[in-house]
Amino acid sequence: MSFKSIIQDVRGELGSISRKGFDVKFGYGLRSRSHRVVQDCSVVVDAFKQSCWANMPPELLRDVLMRIEASELTWPPRKNVVACAGVCRSWRENMKEIVKTLEVSAKLTFPISLKQPGPRDSLIQCYIKRDRSTQAYLLYLSLNQASSDDGKFLLAARKCRRPTYTDYIISLNPEDVSKGSSTYIGKLRSNFLGTKFTIYDSQPPNAEARVTKSHSTRRIGMKRVSPRFPAGNYTVAHISYELNVLGSRGPRRMHCVMDAIPASAVKPGGVAPTQTEFMLSSADSFPSLPFFRSKSTRMENFQSGPLSTQKEGDGMLVLKNKSPRWHEQLQCWCLNFNGRVTVASVKNFQLVASVEDGAAGQQEHENVILQFGKVGKDVFTMDYQYPISAFQAFAICLSSFDTKIACE
Repeated sequence: MSFKSIIQDVRGELGSISRKGFDVKFGYGLRSRSHRVVQDCSVVVDAFKQSCWANMPPELLRDVLMRIEASELTWPPRKNVVACAGVCRSWRENMKEIVKTLEVSAKLTFPISLKQPGPRDSLIQCYIKRDRSTQAYLLYLSLNQASSDDGKFLLAARKCRRPTYTDYIISLNPEDVSKGSSTYIGKLRSNFLGTKFTIYDSQPPNAEARVTKSHSTRRIGMKRVSPRFPAGNYTVAHISYELNVLGSRGPRRMHCVMDAIPASAVKPGGVAPTQTEFMLSSADSFPSLPFFRSKSTRMENFQSGPLSTQKEGDGMLVLKNKSPRWHEQLQCWCLNFNGRVTVASVKNFQLVASVEDGAAGQQEHENVILQFGKVGKDVFTMDYQYPISAFQAFAICLSSFDTKIACE
């Protein structure tokens, strides 16, 4: 049997697995309940173990998996890489070593990629769909140059109004967006005026992160009851919009202080904390793919060191919106989105590293880290790159949707 035919046969087996048991959607967005998925997966994996690929020599197995990973560069074919990681322990361990971080590979593969910094030299192109009736926001990965293509689902958020603040709950599952869900990964919280926001991560972004007091527990009688899937509130960023007390016309002015990213991250050779595994407290989380389960809560899951290892005086990364220029002929404020934004809106923005912090020189200051803009009635593009992650970029963009009484 030729090596090429071996790879083709493995792909055929993987296609059968993804159709029968996984319904591969990044390991989330599942249509069935967790216990049913576990049963389906056990049946499929048992069937796979009885096939001729169960006892493949380690060297040959690694070579086959490397070729599959190298050939499946985009979605939807990339689902074969995810299916490989869910076959058995040996396949999973091999795939964990073969698949590089998003910063290196520039390819979104597993859900943890959404918590990893984007690539350094290119923007990852995504778009957000807004559902006004349900106050829901869905993030998709663009599969082609069209901003409204049938993209790959990444994240979902739901707006929850409270008397004194507003929460945007962010989840990996568009059908279960709640803090009690196993797929909850963080939230965005605003103040009453909608001028200040805080981004919370459900797990520590670095080794020195401290959990913020959470209101997810409640007392019943004399006992303290926690949700089924307890999650921490780790502050990763603060967003502020300048007050428009004079009522002058013009774009909003915003500042983002990235608590979890050092200012040196945008310098040549700088590093940002990179999560490599979900540190989940429940073994039931991500039941469809065992690759997503982790019994370890140690800090070795981060590739870069804590902020304390940075040089003294090296503060947090500060992002600010790039100042637009006034176009005399069009009589409006303009920014160059390179064709990614087509509708004028006060929500449109581009974020660059703040030069006041000395975090970057003039060249880095012009480098757009995140851009967000309108292309349709309820469709918006979101492009981001290193050193922020898709989760952080999505949360920042959600802040632009919130009503700002004193900023317009």
